[in-house]
Amino acid sequence: MPKDFLKGARDAYDVIVVGSGLAGLTAANVLARQGRSVLLLEQHYKLGGLATWFRRPGGHIFDVSLHGFPHGMVKSCRRYWTPEIAKAIVPLRRVRFDNPMFSLTTTYDREDFVRLLVDQFQVPQATVRNFFETVRGMNFYDDQSLTTGELFARFFPGRDDVVRLLMEPITYANGSTLEDPAIAYGIVFSNFMAKGVYTFEGGTDRLVTLMHEELLRNGADVRIHCDVQRIHVEHGRVNGVTVNGRHIRARSVVSNANLKSTVLQLVGDQNLDPQFVQETQAVRLNNSSTQVYMALLPDARVEETTGDLLFSSTAPAFRTDLLLSRDITSRTFSFYYPRTRPEGRPRCLIVSSTNARYEDWASLSESEYEDAKQDLIRTTLIALEKYVPGIGEKLDHVEASTPRTFEHYTRHHLGSSFGTKFEGLKVSRELPNQVRGLYHAGSVGIIMSGWLGAMNYGVIVANDVDSLLMASSRTPSSVGSAPA
Repeated sequence: MPKDFLKGARDAYDVIVVGSGLAGLTAANVLARQGRSVLLLEQHYKLGGLATWFRRPGGHIFDVSLHGFPHGMVKSCRRYWTPEIAKAIVPLRRVRFDNPMFSLTTTYDREDFVRLLVDQFQVPQATVRNFFETVRGMNFYDDQSLTTGELFARFFPGRDDVVRLLMEPITYANGSTLEDPAIAYGIVFSNFMAKGVYTFEGGTDRLVTLMHEELLRNGADVRIHCDVQRIHVEHGRVNGVTVNGRHIRARSVVSNANLKSTVLQLVGDQNLDPQFVQETQAVRLNNSSTQVYMALLPDARVEETTGDLLFSSTAPAFRTDLLLSRDITSRTFSFYYPRTRPEGRPRCLIVSSTNARYEDWASLSESEYEDAKQDLIRTTLIALEKYVPGIGEKLDHVEASTPRTFEHYTRHHLGSSFGTKFEGLKVSRELPNQVRGLYHAGSVGIIMSGWLGAMNYGVIVANDVDSLLMASSRTPSSVGSAPA
């Protein structure tokens, strides 16, 4: 008989969380701490969503989503997780750029960026100061009509080199483009400029393991291999879910699945206002990506002066269409040194990441698809040779992932790496107004994408859920009631 992954699960909970990305994990943990009965359901065999990992023979552990988040992760992890997790967040010291316009290394904080812009790029200090003050003062309620490209034109007209310096890492961090709202860029850029770029020492496997342990300590019921087929609505209120063919009731449901999947598939338009359904259908998905995972032989090393993050490009200018093309000109290399996982085997790993369009990969036949993956590996190694000479002879293992890979494992529409574009945040926040007790938390818009954005969105939604449960406990209701 197949294993029953819901064995021992209750018939009802205060909250069911669908999906274990960072937003789902954090929402579940905050609610469990507050004494709510929480069931966390993950369709995959690992927690973490895109913030996860995989192992290969030879002691190699690859992180799927490349690390690079603001210092704010320290505060959020300390407050909503544990001091042990917060303590493991460490800075990346060498962020490199190498392209036809310039080549430089930076600590990627405000002080160093001011120095670079004034000394190397010859931008007047007053202009630099005004730019930083403008983006630091941006917030969600500002004018959303100004695009990032227009913002740059206001401060740095005709300076494509400055735009490239300021834009490329943010595109890497959350898929932002010059056509997106300027406030989305400004908020994320300011977060990074506070104290630089950080990563998690010990790797994603250690992070997710520590999070899982904390969830269990707080009493959450955590289940993997549990595929939610339906979110049930009764008389305008969420009733529970069907998971692995079993109906489990809940007073509230938080979906950490893709926003469009949540609304259009799990809930269904018959339970929603037609105008809301149209708005959901109009939400644009963010781009996907390709990655090449490379593990070096046990004794092979990469000089740490190579950098922690390397934004490399052969393109003459920064353009969104070039970033998404299968004719790759821009690659972000993330270097993992033995210090990255100090408790594991001393290994050097390199992961190359490029933005990509799902449609460029979706229609390929199986043979064409395998050929395209091998070509992706081949061209990546050629590009990497400039920075790690003899890389081909140093490799112990190499493989590639594509938008189809991400779609398969995460079930994100079109393999989207950062959820939806900016308009998705409005739809996500309005979902409880459509179905009482139903919430969405995840990567929506630029502001709420990336590791820190997703985690903080999970906190926001958890507090909304707790307020609802407190209010509903003061009014008689039998819908989805959970045991004490």
